[in-house]
Amino acid sequence: MINGFFLFITGISLFLFGMLKLSSFMQQIFGAKMRAYIKISVKNPFYGLIMGIITTILFQSSAATTLLTIGIVSAGLISFFHSLGIILGADIGTTLTVQLVVWKFTSIAPLIIFFGASLMFSANEKWKQTGESLFYFGLIFFGLQLTADATAPLKENSFFINLFRHTDNPLVGISIGTLFTAIVHSSAIPISIVTIMGHQGLITIDSAVAIMLGANIGTTITAILGSIAANINGKRSAFTHLFFKVVGVIVCLAGLPAFIIFLQKLSSSIAQQIALGHFLFNVLLSVIFMPFLKPISILIEKIIPGKDNTLPLWPEHLDSKLLSRPDDALLCVKKELSREIILAHKMFVDSSSLLIKFSKTKKMDIGYIELIVDNLLAEIVKYLWNISCEQLSPSLSKKLFSYSKTVYEIERIGDRSTNLLELAEEKQKRRTIFSNTAQEELKEINTLVMNNLDDAASLIELKDKMKISMIFERNRRVKICVKNATERHLERFYQKVCIAEAGPIFVDVLVNLEKISNHCQIIAECIHEIEE
Repeated sequence: MINGFFLFITGISLFLFGMLKLSSFMQQIFGAKMRAYIKISVKNPFYGLIMGIITTILFQSSAATTLLTIGIVSAGLISFFHSLGIILGADIGTTLTVQLVVWKFTSIAPLIIFFGASLMFSANEKWKQTGESLFYFGLIFFGLQLTADATAPLKENSFFINLFRHTDNPLVGISIGTLFTAIVHSSAIPISIVTIMGHQGLITIDSAVAIMLGANIGTTITAILGSIAANINGKRSAFTHLFFKVVGVIVCLAGLPAFIIFLQKLSSSIAQQIALGHFLFNVLLSVIFMPFLKPISILIEKIIPGKDNTLPLWPEHLDSKLLSRPDDALLCVKKELSREIILAHKMFVDSSSLLIKFSKTKKMDIGYIELIVDNLLAEIVKYLWNISCEQLSPSLSKKLFSYSKTVYEIERIGDRSTNLLELAEEKQKRRTIFSNTAQEELKEINTLVMNNLDDAASLIELKDKMKISMIFERNRRVKICVKNATERHLERFYQKVCIAEAGPIFVDVLVNLEKISNHCQIIAECIHEIEE
């Protein structure tokens, strides 16, 4: 009995370890791409559903996908409404693990681990990454196999049999499933265990379905906990996830006998019935809620009131209908450029603040805003190219050329701000502290750059010769300040006043600040060239 208990605990531990490592590893590899591809979901909730399924299959965790989505919503990259399709898709994607248990993946788990471990020693980086993902994938199912071995003798244990008889009451089974899932932060574990028990004849389909329904409610707890630090839209997404599950369970309970009979007709295997029940339940949620996502989002916004701070991913002002009227079309570009530089401005402000006090939340926000800035660059350039196909006057041609240069300079400001973010993170990791003198130097230069960025942003709205000349003057002072700060840093270094590790970071920060100021000057030059 004791050996069986320890075997069970070991199995669960390996399962959790494998799932957490695989999820973390896949997020590391695909996380940035997923954040980039997730923008597709804003076009149609159905695309969001597909994205949710794919992301969860890769991450092997619906909780990871849901938390990623909440983070994206909180950053304002997508709206609360557009997050709902992704969440429903994540719930479907998570059913794959249980299906693999039914398909006896547990029996070949040692082979997968061996194959993955072998590839991890490869000199090729791609093969090494493939091996690592296979290794963790194999651990998940090896853990489940140990769990199966531990529970096999229980079919002759009277205490265990009597315990599970109580789960014939659906509410008891739902409570067990909810509590277990909330504790382990994974619905795959209790449902996989129940599936294994079904294989071994330890549980009835009635009890198993009830526990499965509870596990589906319990999986929302992780997202709810993750939304505590999120903004109002992030909280709405987490709450709606719970709403979907609770309503789905209520509907399923109302027709539970018919649902169980249907599962029994689909397969004679209890394990397969459980896996199919888990899959069909989540598909049912999508079928029920997908047509009504808009009214549901409106309802949730009334239940959880608050300001929506969504930053639209797509251009707000580029009207394709105006392409035949270049004057009006370029006015649209001007408005979009103003929006883009405001976003780049925010990236700079947040990145600069991270050099003083690092924050993972701000880091994520900067990453999301960078996606918007990059997307706006692509869309504005495409729009400008379409305008250039029209017959343009010399003055309009000059304006189009100036706007083309400006959009790239704004995007580079965003890139430089991202560089500052990376330097801030490096400073945090190394626990590096700048000297008081260095901090004062950075503060002075940062103020000059900030003023230049403020004026550059206002120039796009309205040409001002005074501000143009001020940008040129400040940029000259920035160059002098950077040169002096670099020289004084070298003096402090030789005098052993500053920490050696701080030197490269400090100098790189200076370089990026100077580059941002240069980009502001180029924007001023572009605006200056535009004829009034």
